[in-house]
Amino acid sequence: MLSRRLLRIKAIKALYAHFKSESDSLAASEKNLMFGIGKTYELYHQLLWLIVDVADVAEARIELGKRKHLPTPEELNPNTKFIENRAIAAIRNSHTLSDYLESHKLGWANYPELIKKLYREMVASDYYQTYMAEEKRSFKSDVKLVQNFYLNTVDASEELETVVEEQSIMWADDVDFANIMVLRTLDDMKASQEELPLLPKFKNEDDERFVKELFRGTVVNQKKYFEYIDKFTQNWDVDRIAFMDNLIMATAMTELLSFPSIPVKVTLDEYIEIAKYYSTPSSSVFINGVLDKIVEEFRKEGLLEKSGRGLLEE
Repeated sequence: MLSRRLLRIKAIKALYAHFKSESDSLAASEKNLMFGIGKTYELYHQLLWLIVDVADVAEARIELGKRKHLPTPEELNPNTKFIENRAIAAIRNSHTLSDYLESHKLGWANYPELIKKLYREMVASDYYQTYMAEEKRSFKSDVKLVQNFYLNTVDASEELETVVEEQSIMWADDVDFANIMVLRTLDDMKASQEELPLLPKFKNEDDERFVKELFRGTVVNQKKYFEYIDKFTQNWDVDRIAFMDNLIMATAMTELLSFPSIPVKVTLDEYIEIAKYYSTPSSSVFINGVLDKIVEEFRKEGLLEKSGRGLLEE
């Protein structure tokens, strides 16, 4: 499932597009938000299939070696441990995954050079060499190999990032999040399972409600929230404050006031961290200082009402 942090980022990006386009349709902008979330979920499935195509390259090379006019002993008796990996077989044989990929027209067929490059990088890695040298075979070690592929080879591939962005502009910045979802799926795999434990798009209905209300609340209250920001940035040249900074703070304010079960510290930490990646280099320090003052003001006005888990640090 998509993490709360990614949902926050998706909401902020959709808000940025909404305000910059001067759209007067909340429904249309919210539809774009949900479309973007759906695209990230597509990328999760797309990445999960990647190891299957890499295994196909390995199998094709083994068959090519056997058909040589003068094959070497190693080519006649190749190490087939990787192409017989049971975790990869489980992914390949998943009807749910295959049906999803087919219905959404996803796959890597148009990028054979990327697949070959990832295969070469994997084969050259220490984790692959260690795996292939081990005589014993277990489902656990098969899963570990696939996890290492995503942790070390996929995560470090700049070419993969480029290809992903070529496939969809809405996948920009999403590879890391989708890769984490792949790793969670691998963690959940068991040898006895008949079907791959694919993650749902949302953890539960609360997460879907969370991202929609975060978006709606910020749109509806944007003017009021920007007035709070202006109040605590009087010594700043307001025109020079990045619009993204204002938007991040306004979204944080929506979360502070609309979600009683989320602790104040969690909200502040999340948006300060988001600012490090999606605004200016000094934004996180600036946003931290302004939000601290806004939280204090909310408390004075009796607006900050927390309950349940939200009271943990109160």
